Amino acid sequence: MYPDTTTGSDNKKKIIQEFQELKKKKNAILLAHYYQIPEIQDIADFIGDSLALSQEAFKTNAPIIVFAGVHFMAETAKILNPEKKVLLPDLKAGCSLADSCPPEEFSKFKARHPGHVVISYINCSAQVKALSDVICTSSNAVKIVESFPKEQKIIFAPDKNLGHYINSLTGRNMVLWEGSCEVHDVIQTEAIVKLKLQNPDAELIAHPECKAVILQMADYIGSTTGLLEYTKKSLSKKFIVATETGIIHQMRKYSPDKEFLIVPADETCSCNDCPYMKMNTLPKLLNCLKFEKPEITLSGELIKKARQPILRMLEISKS
Repeated sequence: MYPDTTTGSDNKKKIIQEFQELKKKKNAILLAHYYQIPEIQDIADFIGDSLALSQEAFKTNAPIIVFAGVHFMAETAKILNPEKKVLLPDLKAGCSLADSCPPEEFSKFKARHPGHVVISYINCSAQVKALSDVICTSSNAVKIVESFPKEQKIIFAPDKNLGHYINSLTGRNMVLWEGSCEVHDVIQTEAIVKLKLQNPDAELIAHPECKAVILQMADYIGSTTGLLEYTKKSLSKKFIVATETGIIHQMRKYSPDKEFLIVPADETCSCNDCPYMKMNTLPKLLNCLKFEKPEITLSGELIKKARQPILRMLEISKS
């Protein structure tokens, strides 16, 4: 077993080569989120945001899915592929947003709002998905909400910032669960204002999980994939990026002639990294495929209940 440290390019190459050989031998697939470390992004069979990863997980024929992301993402892959083995390099790779919505508390919240349909952001636990009518991602949230009549009462969970943003775009008055992503919620207005003053030629692009005051300043608001696509097409040469730093790797790959400024998470100018996403490492990736664990396991009943709202999302997203 490789230790959980990766030092030196030779060691990295050895781990990657062994992982690739093992992946081929076991006919496995590696799915990775944009927020993973660059080394993992670069060897993934597919890289994307939550919606694209859900769609890819749904259609893969691989018997083993190695999911380089966080727990709720691997759970989603398992829900869509109950007969397949889904591996997560580190089971402790959770999500502050998902953790902000405990299933028991959400069930009580739902009971206090009879007559409401429940639209849950994909960043939630399998148990919360099972309590939902339909799931959404930041890529398709407006489309999912607009698939319901204007008069339909809606509960939106768990991200209050995304919910507020969708309300502002659609004119809805959805009841919002008071959850948030610690990575996006800590982005400070003052830091962005300072960057904008120092770089008047830069465009501010932001993920809708950011606070409303930041979204109001943004030149473009979009999902992780949306932000990446915007930087490819924009004529601007400089961008202030208000989201998790992992996406910068892809932005630089696609637009090497452009400059991407990371919004610092605090006054120490530390990077705005998701600590959970960065828990996955090359040694953990290799070890999980070699020993086929940690494995995501869910009861058949939970899978059945959580699967329907996800399938409904995928169906609406097609139209």
